[in-house]
Amino acid sequence: MNEMRPGPESPSCGPAPAALLAAFAAALADETRAAICMTLLEGRAWTAGELARITSVAPSTISGHLTRLLDAGICVTERQGRHSYVRIADGATARLLDDLASHAIPDRDAAHAVPVVAAPDPLARARTCYDHFAGRLGMAVTDAMERRGLLRTEDVFELTEAGRDWCAEAGIGLGGEGRRRLASSCLDWTERRRHLGGLAGARLCARALEEQWVVRPTGGGRALEVTDAGERAFGELLGLTADAWS
Repeated sequence: MNEMRPGPESPSCGPAPAALLAAFAAALADETRAAICMTLLEGRAWTAGELARITSVAPSTISGHLTRLLDAGICVTERQGRHSYVRIADGATARLLDDLASHAIPDRDAAHAVPVVAAPDPLARARTCYDHFAGRLGMAVTDAMERRGLLRTEDVFELTEAGRDWCAEAGIGLGGEGRRRLASSCLDWTERRRHLGGLAGARLCARALEEQWVVRPTGGGRALEVTDAGERAFGELLGLTADAWS
């Protein structure tokens, strides 16, 4: 007689990988939940009420959608004072969502409406958006790379051959992260334009932090301060001056 083996629902082995993947995909298979994820992709945390207004659904409805995203591990909540904020769980999840969006939305780089959000000046000046630059610094880097022929931004963001050479000369390695796109665009909620993301954006930001071209202010957070060394580096690498992000 054949020995009985635990099925996919058996507590001894837990859910099958296919079931886990299906549950993850099902959490995204709703237009409102997809809109929530697109809103959160820039890296800012939002309250449930703000997300309800942005997606034009009732507060009672947004609660159910957020529960699905939280249960799937796509989002997490953080409490600050009396308020609870929702954000994407981590950088790996954000990159996965960004890749899915880039694949599914051919015109994702086209201009479209973004919520108007006031930001403290340090955040508007320079900050991280998951693992790349955002704010005026992020846009200054993006614009300078485009002007110098290092980055194409007309349709989908793409590094040029000159851009790959520039990265190599600047010590910005582009290997070792599987199928992640070298360049992708990310909508900036303070500048209302798209800045450079993807592997190139992440590695440039990592290099800048490592070399202390930028530092995080005391107390942490996503704001960045450009150091004197950073002013020199951005000037040498991209012809930027402090006016570009001040």
